[in-house]
Amino acid sequence: MYYSSKRRGEDGIAAVIDFLLSNARLVLGVGGAAVLGIATLAVKRLIERAGRPPDEKPDKKMTDSWEELSLVSASPKLLHKGIEGVVMKQIAAATKKAELSQPIPLPSPEPQRCDTEPLQRRKRMDLCVLTFVERLQQYYRTRVCLSAEEVSVAQQRALEIATEIQAFLHSKHPDMPLGDMTLAGSLLDDLQVVKADHTCLIVPLQLESSLWTPIAGEDTFLGHPQYCMVRRENLEYFPRGRSYWDRHLLGGYLSSRLVSEQLGKTVMESMNWPLLTGTLECEVRPVLGSPELKLEIQGLTKSSYDSGESFYITVLPTVRLGEMTLTAQREITGSFDYVWYQSLYTSETARLAALDKADSGVRRKCLKTLKAVCRNCPSLRKLNGSHLSNVILHMSEKETDWSESAFADRFQQAITELIGYLEMGILPSYFKPNVSLFQGFTEDDIDEMGFMLYCAVTEPEILLI
Repeated sequence: MYYSSKRRGEDGIAAVIDFLLSNARLVLGVGGAAVLGIATLAVKRLIERAGRPPDEKPDKKMTDSWEELSLVSASPKLLHKGIEGVVMKQIAAATKKAELSQPIPLPSPEPQRCDTEPLQRRKRMDLCVLTFVERLQQYYRTRVCLSAEEVSVAQQRALEIATEIQAFLHSKHPDMPLGDMTLAGSLLDDLQVVKADHTCLIVPLQLESSLWTPIAGEDTFLGHPQYCMVRRENLEYFPRGRSYWDRHLLGGYLSSRLVSEQLGKTVMESMNWPLLTGTLECEVRPVLGSPELKLEIQGLTKSSYDSGESFYITVLPTVRLGEMTLTAQREITGSFDYVWYQSLYTSETARLAALDKADSGVRRKCLKTLKAVCRNCPSLRKLNGSHLSNVILHMSEKETDWSESAFADRFQQAITELIGYLEMGILPSYFKPNVSLFQGFTEDDIDEMGFMLYCAVTEPEILLI
């Protein structure tokens, strides 16, 4: 630096830069020192140019200017950490200082334009500027809602596949007591957003109420309110074999793993999927290697076939005893072979629909918008419909205005409520307050989601990108 510094005032600048760079590696590490080096080099070159004699070639001067700008924009670290704004301010200040030593050129006369042209341009720009309320409504119409045709095609194709599966099971296992299979989930409840890409197929197991008893999760040794068990009763009077499902007993309890394995072997491994593909004019195949019983359908529509998008059907063995509805979801219950999961989706959805019907509210509309935002934002994708439904249900306990005019306010309030729950690290279930819906989140997950939502408090438009 001392060798190359021959221009006026460079000795002091070079000494300062040399001191900064020699110590930056100790404090910031190699990557931080590289970023600081790029930034200081860009500022140094512009300060050097400010001291050049005026007779230097302007082409060389313009080339140097673009070199400094390319140095700044070449580092993704600067863009990510926000350092670019600081560097650009320094460059602007240095450039202004350099240009003060140059004679001010006289403005060239411009041809007079019609006054109506700026007025029309201003009107066009005014039309492009939307308030947050207008942007939110536009986002709901264009990015959230599904077309009626898309939903109808998905439901029809799923029903056809369900009919084929039910007929195959009855022919393969005629003695297996099963109820009528039905579709369930957000696709049927008008709560699916962005695109129609999944649904659930409920396979009801018919159990004798005198032989089987559901045990609430609070009464089991696990202590989890949603992890329930189904116990075989009256074995001394009705020994094993009286019920078809006795073959799936494990320690006196109905095993969700054994039931899922039997359905998996029968449906996933035995059905003639190529034949079904030719019949339905769409490609149907099982998803292997997954703890879920899941089917993948491609070519649901011509556009989805061209784009390679898939539609998924999750097969859920279900037990209904009394007021309890339990499903075999091993991806949730894990290694507990005799545990059945009590889903609260139906209760949450029915509660939201009843509240909206009572006051013509926008709770479901707010829920769908939040689901679309979380799905489109990588930092928020771990927030699912259950989390957001419970946030809105908790809000409904203390907020009474859910009219259409309050849609944007409730949306922003939900963001604030989510931040509060993330700060506590606990989101209590609306129907089972002892259950924390954030139980599976790590500290990094909470920090990432919290940071994104904090940014959205002051700039909510970033969620609508």
